[in-house]
Amino acid sequence: MSDGPPDLRTDVPHPARMYDYFLGGKDFYEADRLAAEQALRDFPSVRLTARTNREFMHRATHYLAEQGIRQYLDIGTGIPTAPNLHQVAQQQAPESRVVYVDNDPLVLAHARALLRSSDEGRTAYVQADAAEPETILSAPELTETLDLGRPVAVSLMALVHFVPGDVYEMVDTLMAPLAPGSYLAMSHVTMEFDDGPEDPDGMARLLQVYVDRGIPVHPRPRAEVARFFDGLELVPPGIEVIHRWHNEGIDHPPSHDKRVSLYGGVGKKV
Repeated sequence: MSDGPPDLRTDVPHPARMYDYFLGGKDFYEADRLAAEQALRDFPSVRLTARTNREFMHRATHYLAEQGIRQYLDIGTGIPTAPNLHQVAQQQAPESRVVYVDNDPLVLAHARALLRSSDEGRTAYVQADAAEPETILSAPELTETLDLGRPVAVSLMALVHFVPGDVYEMVDTLMAPLAPGSYLAMSHVTMEFDDGPEDPDGMARLLQVYVDRGIPVHPRPRAEVARFFDGLELVPPGIEVIHRWHNEGIDHPPSHDKRVSLYGGVGKKV
């Protein structure tokens, strides 16, 4: 981590700080609040979307821990919000190791909350951009914490749609050096449930709030989300709206899919 004071750029909204606002946190600035409130006006379900994404991360991590995964690389970590990924993983396996990655300086400022590991496990933080996977993989904080010769779970929750450039190559680069038995877990925004550009509750209106403030965002349909898992063995039920993934016993009406508008999946490297 950098030793100098972070440049928080408080005049520019950031997805991580907007996400914190949606989750009811307090680590955001006026630019983030204004953008988030506009998003709530244009897509009133965005708080539900944020909470549901967090719940999906918890379920996916529980599943991975049950499969024996003890190493995690969480990219696009966001503002620490308990329980964080290492707390979920270490509840089942205290020896679990987690490396967090984010490019928001405010996350760096709060990184101590991410580093409160169990005595048996370990956590580390890397200040880096997801669009530069080689930088992440070569960071000393990662190489000193994770053994890439053993399985690692890469977690990309509600992140990839904010990353410009060839994101398929980005994900392939992250997965390439990992040992067989590693996993990819991710969620991704979609507009497949929108009813059209005039839809008052449509995801398109929410995404325009980000675009208007200089935050690139690229929604993808199910087929394009599935491409991230090419060469991996998808865990049933495959690519699914996130509130239906391994959430047995809870019946959501079809209208809930539109309110969440995130696909998710978990795939295994074989």
